[in-house]
Amino acid sequence: MSVRRLAEPALQPADFAFTEANAAWAEQTIGKYPPGRQQSAVIPLLMRAQEQEGWVSRAAIEHVADMLDMPYIRVLEVATFYTQYQLNPVGTRAHVQVCGTTPCMLRGAGELMDVCRSRIHPEPFHTNEAGTLSWEEVECQGTCVNAPMVMIFKDTYEDLTPEILETIIDAFEAGKGADVTPGPQNGRFNSAPATGFTTLTNEAVILGPVSERDTRAQAGEPALPPSKAGRPKTDASETSPQLKTPSPVKASPAGETAASVGEPGFNEKAANLAEPSVEAEVKQRRRKSADTGVVEAKSPELLRGEPIGPDSKRLAGEKRAPKGEPSPDARKPTGRKR
Repeated sequence: MSVRRLAEPALQPADFAFTEANAAWAEQTIGKYPPGRQQSAVIPLLMRAQEQEGWVSRAAIEHVADMLDMPYIRVLEVATFYTQYQLNPVGTRAHVQVCGTTPCMLRGAGELMDVCRSRIHPEPFHTNEAGTLSWEEVECQGTCVNAPMVMIFKDTYEDLTPEILETIIDAFEAGKGADVTPGPQNGRFNSAPATGFTTLTNEAVILGPVSERDTRAQAGEPALPPSKAGRPKTDASETSPQLKTPSPVKASPAGETAASVGEPGFNEKAANLAEPSVEAEVKQRRRKSADTGVVEAKSPELLRGEPIGPDSKRLAGEKRAPKGEPSPDARKPTGRKR
């Protein structure tokens, strides 16, 4: 963020005071906050000072600080942090804020800035010779679908071309800014498609002919049948359409207990059992030893009668090495140099 400083001393007014109406509004705004939290009103009070004078001066900052019993430096920190506060004098009739974020830039915001440079001042934050107009580049103003756009005071002017912006600037410079209608300047309605509506173009298709609607209204029938979507198909009292929620009548604890459903029973032995097919397989692979009675498990190979262990993997005629002697495989040369 660039460093934001107050205007030069030569541009600063000697003092500041709210108008009678704005002073009453300020006192009402401060009263919205609980005791000890009145300093939270610093942002709206600074904004009202800017709306009154067009920008925030040192005198306005000090006046707001005195109203809220705050150190001057604390209010100065707020004013210099938020870019919504203008710290230098702006045009008395219009301050044009041109959106320069990506959607507007792709749609011609650069050309709108060229218009401001040629009609107002080559540099932003400078007024024209008469002091009636000024401009600046700002970040997104929230009307990307109607890009490019500018904001003048609290109104937005969208779907602009360089020629349309020149017309708007001329109107404000002549003191006729109120005659310019805010919003889209290409004739479209809000953010509707520029070529017109593409859906729901015929109301009669949705609501039927006018005569049919009038007939239903005279007969006391609803224009559209009530929807039952999302309604549970149950006769429980909780889902009755006549039930008012929340009910002014509270149920007694005994009634709630009687209407409650008990928790399901729990069988620990049944919970530890697997599927019957799995249980049968596990029991088939278990037997008790005749000597110790310890349950031993057999592998699937033994159950099928296939040999397992070292003997099952030796070649025909190969014998197991005597106990305590190395395996015959260990005495075979490997061909590796050590």
